[in-house]
Amino acid sequence: MTRLQVLQNHIDREFTASPSPFMLWMRPIVLAAEDGSVTFQYLVREEMSNPVKSLHGGVIAAIADDCIGATMFSLNEENFYTTINLNVDYFAPARVGDTIIARTSIIKKGRQFVNAQCEIWNEAQTRLIATAYSNLFKTNLVKQELSV
Repeated sequence: MTRLQVLQNHIDREFTASPSPFMLWMRPIVLAAEDGSVTFQYLVREEMSNPVKSLHGGVIAAIADDCIGATMFSLNEENFYTTINLNVDYFAPARVGDTIIARTSIIKKGRQFVNAQCEIWNEAQTRLIATAYSNLFKTNLVKQELSV
């Protein structure tokens, strides 16, 4: 089974096959997965919030980074890619109890570097919460196959 198929087998349910313990803590629901793009849904929980009960900016950045990582997972690359930068622009808050949608895409993929983006929206996808752009570098670490 390819890594993309693992993602697709989780459509409309929580992605429990992630190798990232942090992603497992965030409990994403897979809405869509294709070669080079994933869409996840999150429920903003109390432990993800800042003191004014909105989604913490660091968690927004982490969601973007993990979603972009899952996008690399969807490409069935043999090697791990590591984030070398992540630029996040914040536009609107999300509150505890809100559902948000994170959607990724690959902008450019070269032999060693990948440029990707993630948009985070409210559930109705009428209000953009944040956008993130990331560059990733291909490492010489090889991924192990997941047993799902």
